[in-house]
Amino acid sequence: MAGDRRVRPSRQLECGSRPQPMPRMQPVSKARLQIHFCVLLWGFTPILGKLITLPALPLVWWRMLLVVVALLLMPKVWRGLFAMPARLRWAYAGIGVLVSLHWLSFYAAIKLSNASVGTTCMALGAVFLAFIEPWIARRRFDPRELMIGIAVVPGVAMVVGGVPHGMRLGIAVGVLSALLVALFSSLNKRLVEHGDPLTVTCIELGTGTALLTVLAPLLPHSGAAFVLPNTHDTLLLLALSFGCTLLPFTLALVALRHLSAFVTQMVTNLEPVYAIVLAVVLLNEQRQLDGWFYAGVAVILAAVFMHPLLHRRDQQPIQPESLGTTESHGMVD
Repeated sequence: MAGDRRVRPSRQLECGSRPQPMPRMQPVSKARLQIHFCVLLWGFTPILGKLITLPALPLVWWRMLLVVVALLLMPKVWRGLFAMPARLRWAYAGIGVLVSLHWLSFYAAIKLSNASVGTTCMALGAVFLAFIEPWIARRRFDPRELMIGIAVVPGVAMVVGGVPHGMRLGIAVGVLSALLVALFSSLNKRLVEHGDPLTVTCIELGTGTALLTVLAPLLPHSGAAFVLPNTHDTLLLLALSFGCTLLPFTLALVALRHLSAFVTQMVTNLEPVYAIVLAVVLLNEQRQLDGWFYAGVAVILAAVFMHPLLHRRDQQPIQPESLGTTESHGMVD
């Protein structure tokens, strides 16, 4: 009948076949997106450090305390602590002293200058690492790494000349922070196979929290570290501790399983780029800096990106222990 029309099933359904599912993203492609997202979150670290009104010491103290409390809620961390030999716990605790001093000097550099300057100084960690890591690892010095150090010198000179005179103390403190990150990253590399990454991070940051608690009364404004932050700073501290530390740390541990050392190094080296772009967009820091600063940044980043290119064949994977404790995550190769 004309009024009894029925829709004929498609040929695929008549043959009994099912609709094909959408193709899933390949693990490597997914890992690349994850590590880019992690680097973007890390890029917010100096921005939040600038927006938080607390001085550097209480800022670092609260950030470390929040991360350590969160880690101690994980049964896996407690199992790792009980299983780890006491001698190794003391070794990681010693590294934690350097970690806390690194974070303290990093945020002090931002407070004394701005987020762009502090982040640029951290890129110098690759240069220090090129000289320090052979000494700590007791391996032969590679002349290619000397090339990186020489290439960075004009960039540093342009950066110094491109910032207001009042920010130059921030550059000096930032360079100290980059030296500290190279030191503890090299030490972590020697102990990489001896502990669970989350457990190691808990020990190092826990030691850092204890150290700053002892140091606070000996420094000016001794009680500042123990004052409760206001609502504005509390929200930003939570974002800094969990959104820019624990979340990217966890995602990076998953992503590193599927990425080569070269790809990971190149992506993580984008952190200063992300941070400076965010500082321009969110903080309008380009008004404080002139063209010489950005020219110097370009020279320094070119040297930083040259490092993994020179070492593409003999690179080892980025070690997850350092991901949880350094502001410059591309420094650990």
